[in-house]
Amino acid sequence: KGPIIVLLHYFPYLAGDFGSKGERGEIGSQGVKGDSGVKGEPGQNGTAGEKGEPGKEGPAGPPGVAVEIGPKGDKGDKGECGVPQKRSAFSVGISPRKSFPPSGFPIRFDKVFYNEENHFNVTSSSFTCIHAGVYVFSFHITVRNQPLRATLVVNGSRRVRTRDSLYGQDIDQASTLVVLRLAVGDQVWMETLRDWNGAYASNDDDSIFSGFLLYSDTMPIFTIN
Repeated sequence: KGPIIVLLHYFPYLAGDFGSKGERGEIGSQGVKGDSGVKGEPGQNGTAGEKGEPGKEGPAGPPGVAVEIGPKGDKGDKGECGVPQKRSAFSVGISPRKSFPPSGFPIRFDKVFYNEENHFNVTSSSFTCIHAGVYVFSFHITVRNQPLRATLVVNGSRRVRTRDSLYGQDIDQASTLVVLRLAVGDQVWMETLRDWNGAYASNDDDSIFSGFLLYSDTMPIFTIN
């Protein structure tokens, strides 16, 4: 049999209506990186941040450059002269032959331990104030055989009193310390009272009366022009 020939006749299609929207397709794969864009304009300054923590201490710097010593200054003005120190002190005792002194009279302190300023008169057994001020007086009296009443007298006024009611052959000691203000010319001494005169001294026992200037009332300042 011979070949079969089919003849197709072309008929033009007419345009139809738009169809409905299709479903969203799947995300495609990442595309190729594009070229760099043009540099943009600088942005505005931001607000200031909070203050940061202090940093660590840095290393020590190099030593400074030594400078020359400056010129010697001018001589200063002459200062005031120092104040000479005022001194007054004594310490005296009773010798054995002056034990049991008579009452109502200055006790005879004829044994001198210190009296370089000679403010204690051994003859009258009294101290005379040469520098007005505050003084310290003390006495330590050995008592034996009979009782003792002793008093510190200032210008005839009995200022300090002490007693020791000892009897027999026992030995005791009466002592007192006092601070007094004196004026120039004031006199100070000690007495026994009412026949209670048991003040005693020997080669082994002393009865001592002492005093010294603690500080003077006036401190003069001398200047040299």
